[in-house]
Amino acid sequence: MTAAPLFRQIDVAPAYQKVADAIEREIVNGRIKPGEPIGTELELGRQFGVNRSTVREGIRVLEEGGLIRRDSSRRLQACLLRYNKLATRLSRALVLHEVTFRELYEASIMLEVASIECAVERATAENTAELADNLKRSEEVVSDPASLAELDAEFHVLLAKASQNRVLQLAREPAAQLFFSYHRNDRRRRHARRIAAGRSPPPSVGCDPAARQGNRRIVDAARL
Repeated sequence: MTAAPLFRQIDVAPAYQKVADAIEREIVNGRIKPGEPIGTELELGRQFGVNRSTVREGIRVLEEGGLIRRDSSRRLQACLLRYNKLATRLSRALVLHEVTFRELYEASIMLEVASIECAVERATAENTAELADNLKRSEEVVSDPASLAELDAEFHVLLAKASQNRVLQLAREPAAQLFFSYHRNDRRRRHARRIAAGRSPPPSVGCDPAARQGNRRIVDAARL
């Protein structure tokens, strides 16, 4: 009987991925600051000892990830990773790990509570003005469920911003994307069933008067 091997085969990353990983480390570690140039494709090829096509492919990976961009002169420079790009990547990871709706809901509630507590304590006058404006616009579209749902989602984004905690902002976004995706798909199914049964469709997120009243209380508390 053949004994089981002690070691697994080593996965060798392609050269372009090694180029991308090396540049990403320098940006993440702060040795290359946002806005600073990282060199031309030719210069990078010489430094890494690879051809330009390999560098170009590595650059494409970093551009898609939001870590580098080209300025008006097409020169490469480092940039901050945008919230929406990071959130999309994390959302994909959650999907791949088969996260359940219950897990998503529990995490969203905990992040929301933390955002509220921090916002009430730290919100600036500008933050409360943005939240109040959101509530005002929400009242103007009460009869439009789609617009009201969008404004409700915007309210929670503004609330996370008012927390003055960037980790909370980054953490809630991917969960929120999936949560509302789950909710939207579930609502479509329930909508179809109710219509087929001759009943009125279910209300959209944000249409509940109690939810809007709760949002107003949060803003009032943040103003104190």
